[in-house]
Amino acid sequence: MSKNNLLLPVMVLLLLSSCASRKNFVYLNDMELQKEYPVTKTEEAKIQTGDRLSITVSCKNSELAIPFGNVSGGYQMKSDGDVAAVGTDIRKEKGYRVDKGGSIFFPILGEIPVEGLTLPQVQELIKQKIVSGKYIADPSVSVELLNFKVYMLGEVGHGGPLTIDGDRVTLVEALSMAGDIGPKGRLDRVMVMRTTADGSRQMFVNDMKSSKLLQSPTFYLKQNDVVYVEPKYRRSSGEDVGFKYTSIILSAVSVLSWLFVYLK
Repeated sequence: MSKNNLLLPVMVLLLLSSCASRKNFVYLNDMELQKEYPVTKTEEAKIQTGDRLSITVSCKNSELAIPFGNVSGGYQMKSDGDVAAVGTDIRKEKGYRVDKGGSIFFPILGEIPVEGLTLPQVQELIKQKIVSGKYIADPSVSVELLNFKVYMLGEVGHGGPLTIDGDRVTLVEALSMAGDIGPKGRLDRVMVMRTTADGSRQMFVNDMKSSKLLQSPTFYLKQNDVVYVEPKYRRSSGEDVGFKYTSIILSAVSVLSWLFVYLK
């Protein structure tokens, strides 16, 4: 066999290896163009202990909304129940924290249990309490989640807590915001640990290369989910590293020796 004939299959193998390697790093690479794929149903975020809520009450007569911590006009409630004018609303910045009992303390209305409710449900609950108390006939209530967080661990660009603007984010979006999966991360082993309503833990494993990801119960993340990208290789000790490189060198020497004898 000539040198040219020997180099041709080697080049083909290298090309195929390169293509296969590239395909292994493509998300959802089994999807076909213009084909429709079902996506898991998104669930409304439910309030948990430790969440912080931004709650704004407004109405046509803005003065009526002042006792409820309305931001318009720059007012906030004092500890004695009086209304004070301020430059910025500190309550608006920090939000209303859900205590260990699952409740918030809201001006005028007092303690309101909110744990397990969705944002629209909290919004309607506060509205009904204001109307039933005859404080405002037709109030407008806005409720937002201020601290929707997920935690990124493992082989990602930058790990740690990730604060989401809003109350919905997909696993793909969260990985993108965390700097994507690193070259040492496994796309077929992206795990999500989730805390259930009763306090137990559930673990889900996702393959980012498969379209089945779209139907995963963790395609849409929930607050306080922990995302862990498993590394391709375990961290090696010094002894393992030495053995690994020795094996590579010996293999390379063997191949070069064979080529030298064969092409001579």
